[in-house]
Amino acid sequence: MFWKKKETNTVEIGWENLTQTTQLEKIIEESKEQPVLIYKHSTRCGISSMALDRLERSWDEDGNAIKPYFLDLIANRNISNIVAEMFNVYHQSPQIIVIKNGKAVFDDSHMGVSFQAVKNAI
Repeated sequence: MFWKKKETNTVEIGWENLTQTTQLEKIIEESKEQPVLIYKHSTRCGISSMALDRLERSWDEDGNAIKPYFLDLIANRNISNIVAEMFNVYHQSPQIIVIKNGKAVFDDSHMGVSFQAVKNAI
């Protein structure tokens, strides 16, 4: 090979699946104690899978300070719409949203999805 493949990260993200609208109030409350990440993922999109893989490979021990939620857009589009409205962000996929003190302080999508961007936001 012409390049050396980066070893995969050994730090697990520990996703909590976002499947109920009632979890959004919990997210707001949790964000008052620690930053919360919502990752919006389309299981039908190659770019979304690539962004998720890149996010998971670069996650490190700094991620322990963040509560991560995983939102499957195909199964829970209604929740995605509520997230966009509640946190005043434009819906995109894939997308990361960082919540602090009940408000979105950062969001990005597609190639902007990275753990470094999340760390910079918190």
